[in-house]
Amino acid sequence: MYRLALTLAAALALTACDKSFAPGTADKDAAAKELAASEGEKEGEGNLSQELLDKLKTTETDAEAAALEEEVWDAWLVSGSPTVDILMQRGLEYQQQENLEAARDAFDRAINLKPDYAEAWNRRAVLFFNEGKYDEAIADLETAITQEKRHFGAWIGLAMIFESIERPEAALLAYDKALAIHPHAEAAVQGKKRLDRVVNGRPL
Repeated sequence: MYRLALTLAAALALTACDKSFAPGTADKDAAAKELAASEGEKEGEGNLSQELLDKLKTTETDAEAAALEEEVWDAWLVSGSPTVDILMQRGLEYQQQENLEAARDAFDRAINLKPDYAEAWNRRAVLFFNEGKYDEAIADLETAITQEKRHFGAWIGLAMIFESIERPEAALLAYDKALAIHPHAEAAVQGKKRLDRVVNGRPL
């Protein structure tokens, strides 16, 4: 089933979370040392996501694309820092529990520790959107795309926001950007159909 980080629905469920961890107790000095030591690991994970994205662009069937997409999301949820990964897992758990203040705190901390980590910005954008803070959500999604130019989830998130604020031309452009990366992305396929009709006068 199609999984999208910013579908305006509930956050994704994650497993293997450290139940004893509290985001407010993160040791920033220790985390900084850990982050410096994990640069090689981060590079390897980045290469993995890029390889998967290369395959995703040329996949021929929806089933194959769905399987690859799952692998991409899994790769994006590994930051290269165990501390940041736990913060992200905890933030998603809080979001599922509708404890949005705690979720925001966890994502904020992840961003502060690793500002080049695209997925933290993408996940925080969900919270901003759900709070009606569209400017903040757009800013976070744009930052996510700056860090990972092929983040199809962030492109689709932008498109959905632009649709919701009645900017169909910008939404269509964002959907096109997503489809250039992930041609089988169902949300983008359907969004493009809707907006082709509105923007270009094409039939569904």
